[in-house]
Amino acid sequence: MTGVAQAVQNRRSILRAVATIAAAAGVYQALAMSGVFAPALLPKLQTILSTLIAMLADGTMVRHAAYTLYRVLFGFALATAVGIPLGIVMARFKWVENFFLPLVSALMPIPSFSLVPLFMLWFGIGNLTTILIVFYASTFPMLFNTWTGVRAVNPLWLRAAGCMGADERKLFWKVIIPGASPFIITGMRQAFLRSWIAVVGAEMIAASDWGLGWVIFDAKEFLQADVMMASLVMIGAIGFVFERLVFGSLERLTVLRWGMVRLAKG
Repeated sequence: MTGVAQAVQNRRSILRAVATIAAAAGVYQALAMSGVFAPALLPKLQTILSTLIAMLADGTMVRHAAYTLYRVLFGFALATAVGIPLGIVMARFKWVENFFLPLVSALMPIPSFSLVPLFMLWFGIGNLTTILIVFYASTFPMLFNTWTGVRAVNPLWLRAAGCMGADERKLFWKVIIPGASPFIITGMRQAFLRSWIAVVGAEMIAASDWGLGWVIFDAKEFLQADVMMASLVMIGAIGFVFERLVFGSLERLTVLRWGMVRLAKG
């Protein structure tokens, strides 16, 4: 894709995102103004915006977001370091798959939120418990998708590369990893989503005074729906930035560049 075509594609993508968010905001504002819910329970957009600006201005929202993001990224990094290599090894060696797959199948359905009380007993409240909950929640999507992706690599590619003299190392880096990369990146996206679900739930119980999950839970006690909604906006904004800048860039540098997936038109 040429630079001009890429710029046009990026501009269209931004316009679509703005239009979608504006439409959702319009629906919310109409519902808030309809009187179905009391203003204290469903504040208008201008109230949420003013609360968000005030919390950003005094630094509290930035600090809460920083604590939450630290916990998410730490747990996510640990999950990446464990889930992706283990998924590759499971797919490449049958005995490893036979050992770990029953364990993964048993642990994966257990909701991470259900482990928060147990982890609190073991590790107390604070960062360690929250990070471990994020690690638990995000490991399995990456592991399972990586395992599936490596197993799904077309055998014809492997045979063709072998006929051209590729050794095991080149087969791994030039064929298996590119072929499995769409699954791996999908697993990372799913893991990041589950990381946010886990961290917010864990912060509501196991965090100590800081974090967006704690803010939401604490604001509920005082019927501060505007603070709750402002925190949700912050979470959505961080997620949007990571999806566009981090995972989108990673996808362009790998699977799109390698031709492993087709870029959607329009």
